[in-house]
Amino acid sequence: MRYFLFFLLMLFIMPLRGQDLTTIFEKSKGAQTASYSEIIAWWKQLDAASTMVKMQPMGASDAGYPLHLVLVSADKDFDIASLKKKNKNIVFVLNGIHPGEPDGIDASMLLVRDIVQKKFKLSPNVVLALIPIYNIGGALNRSVHFRVDQNGPVEKGFRGNSQNLDLNRDFIKADSKEALSFSRIYQMLDPDVFVDNHVSNGADYQHVMTLITSQHNRLGGEMGKFLNEEFEPALYRMMKQKGYDLVPYVNHFGETPEKGWEQFWDSPRYSSGFASLWNAFAFVPETHMLKPYVQRVDATRKLMESFLEFTALNGKRITALRKEAAKENLVKKDFPLAWKHVKDSFKMIAYKGFASAKKESAISGLQVLYYDRTKPYETTVPFYNQYTDTLSVSRPSAYIIPQGWHKVIERLQANEVRMQRLKHDTVIEVEAYKIENFQTYPRPFEGHRPNYNVQVKTFTKKHLFRKGDYWIPLNQKANRFLIETLEPHAEDSYFAWNFFDAVLGQKEGFSAYVFEETAATFLENNPEVKQLLEERKASDPAFAKNARAQLDFVYRNSPFYEPAHMQYPVYRVK
Repeated sequence: MRYFLFFLLMLFIMPLRGQDLTTIFEKSKGAQTASYSEIIAWWKQLDAASTMVKMQPMGASDAGYPLHLVLVSADKDFDIASLKKKNKNIVFVLNGIHPGEPDGIDASMLLVRDIVQKKFKLSPNVVLALIPIYNIGGALNRSVHFRVDQNGPVEKGFRGNSQNLDLNRDFIKADSKEALSFSRIYQMLDPDVFVDNHVSNGADYQHVMTLITSQHNRLGGEMGKFLNEEFEPALYRMMKQKGYDLVPYVNHFGETPEKGWEQFWDSPRYSSGFASLWNAFAFVPETHMLKPYVQRVDATRKLMESFLEFTALNGKRITALRKEAAKENLVKKDFPLAWKHVKDSFKMIAYKGFASAKKESAISGLQVLYYDRTKPYETTVPFYNQYTDTLSVSRPSAYIIPQGWHKVIERLQANEVRMQRLKHDTVIEVEAYKIENFQTYPRPFEGHRPNYNVQVKTFTKKHLFRKGDYWIPLNQKANRFLIETLEPHAEDSYFAWNFFDAVLGQKEGFSAYVFEETAATFLENNPEVKQLLEERKASDPAFAKNARAQLDFVYRNSPFYEPAHMQYPVYRVK
């Protein structure tokens, strides 16, 4: 029996022998990071060498190469449905969304190789899923000149993808093929813990690793409480034991971080905010750009170890909390849409900084900020991590979307939203929104000019829907995602991201010299509108002197005015 067990052990270890699994990072002593082709080749080699690892292509990217998904499973089961039946916890890691920040790419290679070689034990109850490199187009676009302020590696990728999109603003609007593929991967995995590895910009300080934890108030309920009071504090303790003092992402770009800062607001456009919509515990590690690359990779690796260790110890609790949150979202009557931080609520945290001062600029001759690394200091600072909701909306029983809005429908389908198509032309009584007012970004942002400060008027109407239009019930796991994307006044709604802007433009109008007689006849037959016109003229001198504006007023209050103008085309069923 002893020899048989030894034989099995040799079968497991032998494939790793004779293969060079040393990474580019190690060969260069931490000076370099792997290129895209080297990353994929290395993972293919590890896949071939170990039965614990499986890599497979999983969806298109704008670069023309497929995204890959790596699964690391102690019991060598890679079937997601099977893993779910076994109540395995899934930790999902995203690397290289900004390829100029490759810390997670190299750290993941080192971590998984050590799992395979038994140098780090992966709990049998935890499965590690990871995307080795997400922004392939940015990874292919390498230069020694990118990330000019960053301390290594020598050559690195570019922030924008093949469409020059920042993919960490694309999770809701999904302008990229990467985002649509990611949504499908995410829904397949339904991870318990989500980690998106980054490198920070901003102030100088002593900390190697900072951490964005998804905003606990917005996550809500017992999950939010557990995240704030147990999960996050445990990570800080574990990293302290591993030699790193964590600090919340230093969301302060001025001269006085010692005065404290607000928690970074991770709305659903960001990866962690997106994951929160699906009841996941989500984090964005941000190593400090000025620290040596070797140190940053090590800190990233140790933080990933901490996520795996905490999940292994608390897996059943995490599963139970997520299930309870999912049940609550099925019956919850009201959902928050807007938030603000609570200015008088904070907690004191340890902060290790460097003294800042001013010096004369060699460029401008003016006074500029610098940090003096010869003057480190330790203090406590206020961290404002409490938010309160300022706007909520009731959950309808369903939404209805006319089939012509196919770009929105495609994004809902990528997120596995359950929808039914109407089988017949049908008149349905619905709640409708009229867009009353909004503001738009003056300059493009990520290919859009987002709408904000949206104001709507709600009314009830009977509306004719066509065969093939989409009925979307609000009794599914996507409830929160649907509320945040289909309510026009939500921060990252599809309306905010301009998918419905066509309704903001008037398609029909009138010729004044022709409509003049039509309008006069209309006012004779509709004295109530004539009264409104007279009242407006009496109260608005400029309007009283503008013949065209008065004709337009009559037009807009007549049946000739197009009903689709400013009519939000997603309808609510009570």
